[in-house]
Amino acid sequence: MCIRDSKYDPITQKDFYQMYAFFNNFDGNPETGGRGGPDFYRGLQPPYLDLPTMEQTAELAKIDKMIEDAQKWVFATTEAFQVIDHRKGKPGFTEDTSKIAQQKVKEAEASLTKAKKQRSNYLHQVRGAMVMRERAEPKKTHIRVRGNYDQFGDEVTRDTPHFLPPLKKAGEVPSRMDLANWLVEKENPLTARVAVNRFWQQFFGTGLVKTSEDFGAQGMWPSHPKLLDHLTLNFINSGWDVKKLIKDIVLSQTYQQSSAATSVDFETDPGNLLLARGSRTRLDSEVIRDQLLAVTGLLDTNMGGRSVKTPQPDGLWKMVALPSSFPNKFEPASGADTKRRSIYTFWKRGLAPPQMTIFDAPSRDACIARRERTNTPLQALMLMNETEYFNAAAHKAKEVLALPGTEDEKLTLLHETITAHKPSDETLKHLKAGLASFKDDHDDQFAWTMIVNTLLNQDSFKNRE
Repeated sequence: MCIRDSKYDPITQKDFYQMYAFFNNFDGNPETGGRGGPDFYRGLQPPYLDLPTMEQTAELAKIDKMIEDAQKWVFATTEAFQVIDHRKGKPGFTEDTSKIAQQKVKEAEASLTKAKKQRSNYLHQVRGAMVMRERAEPKKTHIRVRGNYDQFGDEVTRDTPHFLPPLKKAGEVPSRMDLANWLVEKENPLTARVAVNRFWQQFFGTGLVKTSEDFGAQGMWPSHPKLLDHLTLNFINSGWDVKKLIKDIVLSQTYQQSSAATSVDFETDPGNLLLARGSRTRLDSEVIRDQLLAVTGLLDTNMGGRSVKTPQPDGLWKMVALPSSFPNKFEPASGADTKRRSIYTFWKRGLAPPQMTIFDAPSRDACIARRERTNTPLQALMLMNETEYFNAAAHKAKEVLALPGTEDEKLTLLHETITAHKPSDETLKHLKAGLASFKDDHDDQFAWTMIVNTLLNQDSFKNRE
C-alpha cells in the first residue's frame, strides 16, 4: 500500500479519485457569474430548472407573449427603416420620413427592453433548482499527486472502492444512476447501517455506533452489534421504509423507558451504553424552536416556500456582509413568516442565526454527522428573554385566560400542553404560588405570560427524558 493511502482503512488514493470521477463531469462554469440578473439574486447557476407555480407559469407566458410581440415589432420597424434608408437621394425621399421610421425603431426596441426587464424582475420570485448536467464529452480524471490540484498522476475511470462489492454498470461507462443503485444494493454493507444508526442517534441522542461519522477502523464498535444488524436487515427488506423504521424504534420498550434511574445505574453505566434506562438528551436547536412555537399555538406548518429571515439583534450582519454580497442587509421577516418551521430559516454563510448556534447548531462550513451538546447560561437567557419567544408565551397566556375552568384546571392543562405530562401536586402548588406572586404586582395577562415563560424554560421542555 502506498504511503499516501489511508493509514487506517482499506481506501487507496485510486479508490478516492475513482469515486471523484463520477462527479468530475459537470457541464457548467466553476463559479457563479456576475453580481446582477435574476440568477444571482435567486442564488442559481446554470444548469438549473425553473419551478414556477401555476400562477407564475401563466404570468411568464403572458410576459413571453409581450416579448414575442415586441420582437416582431422591432423586426418590422427595422425592416421599414432600412427600406426608407435605401431610398436616400431618390425621388420621394424626405429626412422627416426617415426620422419618423428611426423613432419607431427606437420605440420598438425600448418596448422589447422593458418586456425583458419585466421578465427578469418577475423571475426573482420564481423558485429554481440547480442540477448536475453531464458533459457531452466525458472529462478525464487523474490522481492528484500528494493531493495537489495541479499535479496530475495516473488517469482513473469511474469505479467504487475495491474492498466493497463491485459496481454493476448498465452501459459501457458507469453512470451516477449506477452509483446510486450500488449504494442501496443488499450486498452493500454500509449504506443501510449508516442510515439506521443516524435515525437511532436522532431518537436516543447517541448512535448504536457513537462515531456516526466514522464506520471505519478509527470509529467505535457498535454497542449492540446484533441490534444494528437486525434493524438494518428489516430496513432493507421493508424497501427502505423510513416511517416503518421510526415506528419500530419509538414503539419499542427501550425508547419508552424513563431516564430516571438510581445512582448505581449512573455509576456503572454513565453513558447508558447498555440502554437500561431512557436516554436523557437535549433537543436540537431547530426542534426546540419549533416545539416552542407549536405548544404556544403559533407554528406555521405550511410546507415549501422561500427561506425566512427570522428576527435577530440589530447590526449582526454588519460584521460579515460585504457590499457586493447578496443580501448584504438584514431585513427581518414579519407577521406569520416569523413563525415558519426552522427548516425554512435563512442562513447567511459566515453568520448563522444566533437562535440556532446558541443551542449548538453547526455553522454549516462542513458536513456534521453528530452535534456536540453544551449547557451554557446563554441558552437559558435566550429562552427567557428572546423577543419572539416571549411574544409566543404572551400569546399562549391570552389563550389560557380565555378558557373556561378553574385556575387549577388551567395550570394543569398548560403544564401538560408544554411538558407532555400532568403536574404533580407539588409542582401544581409551586405554579399556583408563582401565579399569585406575579399577580400581586401585575395584571392577569402578565402573570400568566410569566407562568408560560417559566414552563418553557423547564428542563422537561427542552430535553427528551
